[in-house]
Order: sequence, then structure tokens, then C-alpha cells
Amino acid sequence: MWKKAFWLFGIAVFLLVMFLPGYTKLQELREKNSNLEVKIKRLHVENALLEQELKQAESDPVYQEKIARERMGVVRKGEVPVKIIAGESKR
Repeated sequence: MWKKAFWLFGIAVFLLVMFLPGYTKLQELREKNSNLEVKIKRLHVENALLEQELKQAESDPVYQEKIARERMGVVRKGEVPVKIIAGESKR
């Protein structure tokens, strides 16, 4: 009776030692997969917003002018560019 229980206990420990590392690796991979799926969804949203901005930049001249002024510092003839630097106010 004790011999049979010992063998069953030994087999259980052996199986645990054999499969536990694989099971923990599987759980890590599932978590990583879940994180990557969230990242993919976020990137799809970001991509859709960028496509929308691109369409607007291609078709809207007012938006094109805004982009040129804000990002590239383009000014119209006769305008004087003024750069405002945010800082502490003097009191």
C-alpha cells in the first residue's frame, strides 16, 4: 500500500517538474499576446487618425496653410514672424 502511494507521489512530482515550466511559459506568452493585441488596436486607431489628417491635408487649403505656418514657420509676404517663448512672468 505504501509502496503504491510512494510511486504515485513520485510520478505526480515528476509530472509537475516536467510540465510546470512549460505551463508558466504558456501563461507568459498568453499575457504577451494580450498586450500585443491591445497595442495593435491602439495602433489601428492611431493609423485611422493619421489617414484622416492626411486626407484633410491633401484637400483643405486652410488646413495646409495652418500646417505650413505652425510646423514649418512659413509667413506671408509682409508679415513679421514673432516667436513667443513661454516662461515665468515678471511681477
